Amino acid sequence: QPRDALGMYQVALDCAMAEWGKEHPNVATCYGNIGNVYSAQGDYDNALLQQHTSLEIKLRVLESEHPEVAASYNDIGTVYELQGKYEEAGLQFLKSLGIRLRVLGSGHPDVAVSYHNIGNVYKAQGKHEKALVQYHKSLEIELRVFGSEHLTVAGSYNNIGA
Repeated sequence: QPRDALGMYQVALDCAMAEWGKEHPNVATCYGNIGNVYSAQGDYDNALLQQHTSLEIKLRVLESEHPEVAASYNDIGTVYELQGKYEEAGLQFLKSLGIRLRVLGSGHPDVAVSYHNIGNVYKAQGKHEKALVQYHKSLEIELRVFGSEHLTVAGSYNNIGA
């Protein structure tokens, strides 16, 4: 239930701020979680506000090349994608991908997620060949990491076939 989740995440945010102050990675995570709930409710303006707050805190307290910063760019991109703002979404997904490649390496599952999300943007824009390239990159990583019988791999085959 999104309304219940929002209340619970707000309590978690209040507790995190009381424990660690306003400038802490756990506080940033709480803002991101609240943003995810707003996104699930279709309240994209509030979702973006919360996701940007999360990102700003992470940029102040973590290195700019941190996986959590990449996750924030990904979350912001997802909101833009849901809004149909594909150019903005693509830019955020590319920022996330760049950090993930540099920090996690080309074979990490989060890199596969970034390729998948970029593929989704291309698909939504009608750029099907570019989407397929991204989906294949994602699938290649997933097969190495998860094996051919994993549900994530099945989802990638579905994207390629769709």
